[in-house]
Amino acid sequence: MSEEKQISEAKPVAETPPEKVAPSNLVAQSAIILSVLALLAVGWQWWDAREKSRALEQTLTQRLSRFSERNSESNVLSKKADEAATLLTARVTLLEQQLETSKAQQETLQTMYTELASNRDEWAIGEAEHLVIIANQQLLLAGNVKPALLALQAADARLQTLTKPQVAALRKVIGQDIQRLQDLPDINLVEKSFELEKLASVIDKLPLASEHRPAPEVAPQPDFSASPWRRLAHEVWQDIKNLVRIERIDTPELPLLKPEQADFLRENFKLRLLSARIALLQHDEAAYRAALLTAINWLTEYFDTQDAAGREALTTLKTLSSDQISITLPNVSASLDAIANYKQGMERAQP
Repeated sequence: MSEEKQISEAKPVAETPPEKVAPSNLVAQSAIILSVLALLAVGWQWWDAREKSRALEQTLTQRLSRFSERNSESNVLSKKADEAATLLTARVTLLEQQLETSKAQQETLQTMYTELASNRDEWAIGEAEHLVIIANQQLLLAGNVKPALLALQAADARLQTLTKPQVAALRKVIGQDIQRLQDLPDINLVEKSFELEKLASVIDKLPLASEHRPAPEVAPQPDFSASPWRRLAHEVWQDIKNLVRIERIDTPELPLLKPEQADFLRENFKLRLLSARIALLQHDEAAYRAALLTAINWLTEYFDTQDAAGREALTTLKTLSSDQISITLPNVSASLDAIANYKQGMERAQP
């Protein structure tokens, strides 16, 4: 029975069709395939994520490098901006200081202008008085007419800015002094002094009278081509004649001077001209004429006046000696008194 049971149990197993066993294998295979696909998918996702992470890392690295470069550039620009800001701040500070200084100067000028405007009459009168004093000093101390005339004209021009009636009377007095100076003869002392200095510079070049020799007369030579003996006799006679020279002079005696005496003469001549210049500046007409007359006598006695330079020097000396150098100069005391009276009136008018 046991064998029959075993046979009976074994038969159904032997007789089970293969279709009932295949689905379980298919499920297992499908599960394996799905597991493999899942692993492949997971591996691919891991690899894709890794590549993306690597690409992202590279991108971040590049961006970080660019950011670092830009940051360094920004630092440089920021440093330059800081320096420019510092320089600009210094310039602004300097401009503010200059502005403050300019404001202070402007305030000072405004104050001075206000004071000057309030005391304009006093300033004008003071300047006119100073100019009249200068004119008086030029006339009394130096005897210079032109500087004194210019000073009075400047004082009159300064008073033209005032419109008070009393100023018109003051200008009238100054105008009378100006007219008196304009009526004086014009004596150009500077030009005369220059002429004397020019004469002193040419004294060393003037020839002395003792150095003057008349030009020898040249007689026409006869024709001795036909008679050589006559030619020989003529040459012998000319040699004999040249042994003695006879000259005719207009003056009976000519001063003969040694070279050292000629040097002393020229230096003394210069001293005479210098004395004339000093007398000219001092308006000493007597000493001026005496020095020039002595120079004229020496020039005609010791120098050759037939020479062009000597003749011109003699003409210049005669012209200078005939000029007038001394005149009676007026004073400007009337203008000074008028200005003093005007200032006294201004002081009384002030509270």
